[in-house]
Amino acid sequence: MIEIKNLIKSFDGRTVLHDICATFDSGKTNLIIGRSGSGKTVMLKSIIGLIQPDTGEVLYDGRNILKMGKTEVNHLRREMGVMFQGSALFDSMTVLENVMFPLNMFSKDTSKERLMRAHLCLERVNLADAHDLYPSEISGGMMKRAAIARAIALQPKYLLCDEPNSGLDPKTALIIDELIHSITKEYNITTVINTHDMNSVMNIGESIIFIKEGVKEWEGTKNRVISSGNTALQDFLFASDLIRKASELDEQHQKVSSEKDN
Repeated sequence: MIEIKNLIKSFDGRTVLHDICATFDSGKTNLIIGRSGSGKTVMLKSIIGLIQPDTGEVLYDGRNILKMGKTEVNHLRREMGVMFQGSALFDSMTVLENVMFPLNMFSKDTSKERLMRAHLCLERVNLADAHDLYPSEISGGMMKRAAIARAIALQPKYLLCDEPNSGLDPKTALIIDELIHSITKEYNITTVINTHDMNSVMNIGESIIFIKEGVKEWEGTKNRVISSGNTALQDFLFASDLIRKASELDEQHQKVSSEKDN
């Protein structure tokens, strides 16, 4: 479980997080949603420890990362899996080498055990046949799956994902959602996902926090989103749905154009 208490963060005199409190439970897909510039990325980076808040607490099963020394933080980060926006794979490494990277850095297992673990992770995300390929040789969806494999290589207790569906078509995004959700359940991970994808909200939103201009406007489950009665949330849902439909329509037009060309 991850808890944040009274989180406040300002940049150049402008407050971007206003006294936010939240609890992210183990074995659930916990979503942070909001428009671009709402503060959700700053919130996620504060949880990971990449940004130091002005005040507040970030507790990993009772351990406050903001009060830890460098050695303690490094130890805690071995319990974290992080999936960055855009996958952030190393271009000069194969898919297998990318998954091996955190194992080589932090694991005390033998070379044979680390290699076996990496292959198991690739099998788990259905990339067993892509281990010798480079990021430039695989699709965007495969890159996301490789990033997930790398994130779970150290068998983390906590999985933190920044816009995991960014740049993906709706069908591939659904596959990534289901993969993250199933891994969360399978290993009882505390998963926190930063997203503006409403399909993700409705598919896997077991616990949702909606941020508007740095304020926690609403929290609940996907079953309560539509009937929330929160005006700001409804405006966000309506705008997101229009964007999604426009994206799907554009994809259909591209498909039709491609078929005509062929």
